[in-house]
Amino acid sequence: MSTIDQNDRPQHQGLIVIGHRGASGYRPEHTLESYRLAIRQGADFIEPDLVATRDGVLVVRHENEISGTTDVAAHPEFASRRTTKVIDGVSMTGWFTEDFTLAELKTLRAKERIPAIRPANTRFDGMYTIPTLAEVIALVKRESRHGRKVGIYPETKHPTYFAREGRRIDGRPIAISLGAKLVETLVAEGFTDPKRIYVQSFEFANLIELKRQLMPAAGIDLPLVQLYDDFNEARPYDVVYNASHGSDMNALYGGLAGQVEGGLTASTRYGALATEPVLQWMTANYASGVGPWKGNLLPRQPLAPPVDANGDGKAELAGQGTALVHPMLAWALKAGLQVHPYTLRAEETFLAQTPGGVTQSVVAEAMQLYGLGAQGFFIDQPDQGVLAREMFLKLSRLEP
Repeated sequence: MSTIDQNDRPQHQGLIVIGHRGASGYRPEHTLESYRLAIRQGADFIEPDLVATRDGVLVVRHENEISGTTDVAAHPEFASRRTTKVIDGVSMTGWFTEDFTLAELKTLRAKERIPAIRPANTRFDGMYTIPTLAEVIALVKRESRHGRKVGIYPETKHPTYFAREGRRIDGRPIAISLGAKLVETLVAEGFTDPKRIYVQSFEFANLIELKRQLMPAAGIDLPLVQLYDDFNEARPYDVVYNASHGSDMNALYGGLAGQVEGGLTASTRYGALATEPVLQWMTANYASGVGPWKGNLLPRQPLAPPVDANGDGKAELAGQGTALVHPMLAWALKAGLQVHPYTLRAEETFLAQTPGGVTQSVVAEAMQLYGLGAQGFFIDQPDQGVLAREMFLKLSRLEP
């Protein structure tokens, strides 16, 4: 089992800060400048979300539909490529990376995805290109100086869609394995140090395939992190797809189905996979960590009416903590898994009050997660995560 040696970072007690899509609170997400800023703010890992181009190159976008993160709509030469597709069961209209060559994507420019929440980031619209995974790795190599080694935390986005279900605009199957392309790129770029990489996915089958087949065939062994969408409502799309299409679930998932009450079916929700038996099986078979949504680990209740906590005239703080902690956290730690929740964000709309009514900053939220045993977290403002780690370690020290 690949794990990160906690003694490798004695100055941080094994606690890490993950720059979520770079420093996306300060720059448009998934741009080289966002990643560069995250590294310079002290992030230990930066997170590239991976999708594929028509010519099979891994590029970095939050989704393969790119109208919300690029200026593609302003390019008349690509107007005919606007189409509607079903991605993981959801109908989406726009432009999709699998219908563009890398050279064509490089003519586009990135823009802020949530301008209403981050208007300051819009001043960078049009300045940055869409990076490839290889370019992100090259940046990390350049920025790893003076003994510091920065890592990457890539996520395969919609792997079942890209490999089995999705089609290009001309109707041909995409048929690209994101896991295979990831391994191929890491090997080609000479970036395979397991201390500098975590591979994550919301799907289960592609991580199991990486562990059983793709990584052994390439002679590498990297830590894998199982992401969890909402426990109560969301379902892993690979399980939905494979169960619905009569796939051999035992061949794809091994003994995992036997750990889930009722087995793996098209109705299986993430909560059924967040149990102690499943987490123990994952540790023994493929996973080094889990990445749950923070709203499941630390449930909130609606705060009515919302309050204006930062005095900007907008009442945007609308949640309050319940003082509950989902048992998955303790089960995962007991099983030997690292726990890296997502996503911490500093803006008021993403924050909450404590059960006692005190507004909690993102730094306080991060310190709370460290205190509960999480070894890291995804954060849009990495400098705030680094500050939280410094404060937590300082306060945790026993003074004579």
